This record gives sequence, structure tokens and C-alpha cells, in this order.
Amino acid sequence: MVAGFRRVRAHPVLNPTAFEESWRERAGHAVDPDHRPHLVAALDWLGQAQDATGQGGIARGYSLGWNPFFGSRAWQPADPGATGDIIPVLYVAARHLHRPELAERAEQAARWELELQLPSGAVRRGVVGERTASATFTTGRVLLAWLAAFGETGAGIFAGAARRAAWFLLATLGEDGVWRQGVSPEAPRPTALCNARTAWALAEAGRRLRAPEFSAAAAKAFRAVARRQHDDGWLPDCCFTDPLRPLLHSVAAAIGGLLEGGRVLGDAGLIARATSAAARVARAVDPAGRVPGRLAIGWRPAASWDSLAGVAQMANIWLRLHEITRDRQWLEPVDVVLRFLKSTQNRTTQDPGVRGGLKASFPVGAGNDSYQVLSSATAGFAESLIRDERRRAGISPLAVRGAA
Repeated sequence: MVAGFRRVRAHPVLNPTAFEESWRERAGHAVDPDHRPHLVAALDWLGQAQDATGQGGIARGYSLGWNPFFGSRAWQPADPGATGDIIPVLYVAARHLHRPELAERAEQAARWELELQLPSGAVRRGVVGERTASATFTTGRVLLAWLAAFGETGAGIFAGAARRAAWFLLATLGEDGVWRQGVSPEAPRPTALCNARTAWALAEAGRRLRAPEFSAAAAKAFRAVARRQHDDGWLPDCCFTDPLRPLLHSVAAAIGGLLEGGRVLGDAGLIARATSAAARVARAVDPAGRVPGRLAIGWRPAASWDSLAGVAQMANIWLRLHEITRDRQWLEPVDVVLRFLKSTQNRTTQDPGVRGGLKASFPVGAGNDSYQVLSSATAGFAESLIRDERRRAGISPLAVRGAA
């Protein structure tokens, strides 16, 4: 009965903002040929998401309708993992746009993350209640953020937190290169491929903190990923919710981990593995710039809707591959994908929780985080616009400091 009431309460007909956005996105929102208006709107939304929490951390997202999990239509609580993803992007945006206040926001968020570190060095998962269970994937996301904050500020407090987080990851890594402690309770089974991005974080810690033991542990984790990856680049069991039909943003996280981990470790084999997978996703882009929100073995489409966070992540990966290889084939999907993402961004609504942000899915009521605007998706969108702006202007790429 309670579950039925929640479904009825969350129906868009009873939530005017959700209903209006569902209707308006059918025609698409205005697309500016210049990236800058879209970029500024996305960064303004991220500022609103941080201010809404009143803590320094950044809200996980905004619920357009009544959300059964959070019990409201409003800004969601600050989330350690999402905040970790956003901190490096804010530093990148501050340098790109010459807006030091964005770097101040990033440092404020990084200091908020310090409060969430457990004695083990891990960062607790979740946004609701007082749960203190450690989370490997979240710890990797926040580790990259602390490394970015240390690189930008030189503050030892961030280096110390990063070192403790890296020691936690090293200590909990199995002999076979798979993390089994601190795995999400929603995960069907422990898997190496979900944590390819965590291995990248550990590799970054080894390089920036001059700790070869972290680099060696990262290499072990990547060997476990390599053992499981299929010959066609397919990444099995890389999703915490559905290992047979992974979300695009989970696939992208694994590809990005392989790519950046290979760069940090100087391992051309890892980069080649990322390249193989990224090329298969590029084939799935349709003429409108849409990509299925879930994929199945053999890279078959497994959803009729789009994961906008995943699309933004893949745009970044293709742009990174172009930066690394200078091969123009990686630019082929970028223009059409970025145009599609722009068309989903509402920059005219008076609702500050919607204006400028990127929704979780297209259509907005689709099966993944329906009727929500997500901070991690918005940050990934902003980063892809920055990368492409610099490419178009012939400006050298910004250094990678842990952004998604």
C-alpha cells in the first residue's frame, strides 16, 4: 500500500515541474552554436547545488517531482561521490574561464569531504542518514578530488587525506586484483571492472604522492580488468545495478579508468583496451547524437532512452582520445553528441533547480533516476564543453587532474 501511494505521489501529473519539463523537452530546448552560454548555465547550476546544501558539499541532484527516496520535490542532500567528481571540474573551469571563485568553491567542497573520511581512510557512502560503511568506489572518486585540491593549493591536509584513502584501497585490494570490501550492497557480485576508475585513482596517488606501492597495486587491479575484458572490448559486470545490461555511465567510467590509468602508468595496452571499447560505443551513436542508456553483451542496445551522464562522459573520453592520439576519428561523434546534450538543457525556466542543469535521462521520465537533474551529469557536460572549446580555439588541453 505504501509503495503504491509513493508511485501515485510521484506521478508527473501531480508534479507540475516534472510534467512541464516532460512536455517541453519533446521539442527540445534552444541550442546555441557557441558552447559558452551552455557552459556558464551549467556552472551556475552547480553553484546553486552547492549553496542549497549549506554545508560545502554539492547536492546529488534536484528532484523535479516528489521523489519517493528523498521524500520531497527539492534539492537532494550533498553526496560525497558526486561532490568528488565535481571538484576537479570546478578547478578546470576556474582556470579556463579565469573565475577564481570556482576554485574557492572546489576547495570548500574538498574540505567538506575531509569531514566524511573514516579512520580507515575510506569515505562513507550515501547521502541519507548516518551510514558509515566504507565504499571503495566512492573513496576512489573522492581520492581524485583530494589529489586535484592538493595539486591546486599545495595544502598538506589534502595530501594527507589522499594518502590515507590510497592506503585503504591498497589494504582492501584482493590478491587477485579485485576489491571485495566496501563494495556497494546493490552490486550483484564483486567485480574488477566496476572499479577500473578506482584503480586510476590509486595510480594517480602513486604518481602524485611519489608512492610506488600505490602504483603497483593499481597495476594489479588493472590486470584483473584485462583478464575479464572481451576481445571486442566489451566490459562484463561493470555495473552495480545490472551486470548483464550495464548503464552507459558505468561503461564510460570503466573505459575512462582504463584510459587514464594507462596514461598514468605508461601502459599502452590499457590505452588500447580503452580505445577498443570507446570505438564500439561511438558506433552506437545515432544521427541525432543519442546513445542507448544501457548496453548488452556484443555492444547491443538494451534501452530506448539515454543516460545523459553517460553521453557526457563518453564525449569527454572521445575528446581525451583525440588529445592523446591526435586521431580525428574521435571527433566524429563529438559534435552531434554535444548538440544533443545542449538540446536537453533548459536555460529559460525560472526554477533554479532545473535551469542550466543536465537531467539524468532523456526522456526525463525514463527508467534511470527519472525526473531528476544530476550534479555529476551536469559537471561531466561542463567539462566536455570546456575540452571542446579549447580544441576549437586551438588552445592546449588542460591538464587532467581527476575529472570524470
